[in-house]
Amino acid sequence: MDIADNSGVKLAQCILVPGRSTSRRGKYTRVTAGVGDIICIAIKKVLPTCQLDRKKVYKCVIIRTKKPVRRADGSYVRFDSNAAVLIDAEGNPVGTRVFGAVARELREKNFMKIISLASEVV
Repeated sequence: MDIADNSGVKLAQCILVPGRSTSRRGKYTRVTAGVGDIICIAIKKVLPTCQLDRKKVYKCVIIRTKKPVRRADGSYVRFDSNAAVLIDAEGNPVGTRVFGAVARELREKNFMKIISLASEVV
């Protein structure tokens, strides 16, 4: 997935969705995360000026997904790519800018700092 902030990380791989189970009555199900969920990632591609260590695991919040998100009014919103924003232990973004549009569902999950840094809220 793409990282949509200016922390220096370009690509990351989701390695864990905390709080989700992988089994359901003896059947394996793929663990998925949606807009506003916190996931653990491994860094795959960085800019040369990045200060973050590639060997560590970081947390991030998903801000865009290709999978459509249903809203309470019956409409759906979907984006062209999956994107996330790196966060620290307190839930604040690591970068100082967020590139691209973010979903309005982040407001319900109290990521107000990410919404204020974003250029557009859809």
